[in-house]
Amino acid sequence: MISQSTNAASSTPTSASSRPTNVVVAGLGGQGVLKASDILADVVFSSGLDVKKSELHGMSQRGGSVSSDVRFGERVFSPMVPEGEADFLLVIAADQVPVNEWALRPGGVLIDASMIDESSLPNKKSINVALLGVLSRHLHFPVEAWTAAIGRNLPEKLHEANLQAFSMGRALEQKK
Repeated sequence: MISQSTNAASSTPTSASSRPTNVVVAGLGGQGVLKASDILADVVFSSGLDVKKSELHGMSQRGGSVSSDVRFGERVFSPMVPEGEADFLLVIAADQVPVNEWALRPGGVLIDASMIDESSLPNKKSINVALLGVLSRHLHFPVEAWTAAIGRNLPEKLHEANLQAFSMGRALEQKK
């Protein structure tokens, strides 16, 4: 069973916790915000937990702000993360941190693009998956669940680059 802690750095749900884990993924249109939240929701769902997801597109087709809320736990009633209650804020575009930091609860964890050296990625577009690798260090789901979800949510031709990016994100967080 996955364990829940009130400490966001090791937050994942259990049957003992009635409070869902709240994740907000944010960035700009075309950066893979929605794909990252799809992969996260897939991991959670395939692990047998209740998961709800919502999206805010804004002017996403013109490079505008995009965000997606993912809430999971034993039982989740609403897909929207209440203001100031995100346990994790994953931001793909640096300029979107100030736009979305209102969502993060005190003591919550900010994961942003500055943590990843984009030049070391096999494909620059896989930064969203690299950041999921960082997030995965905080959520106690098996690595196999993450890699399987990546495989289910991306075309086969993108699997290798994204699996490498995910591994880079996981390794980065392990060093800290």
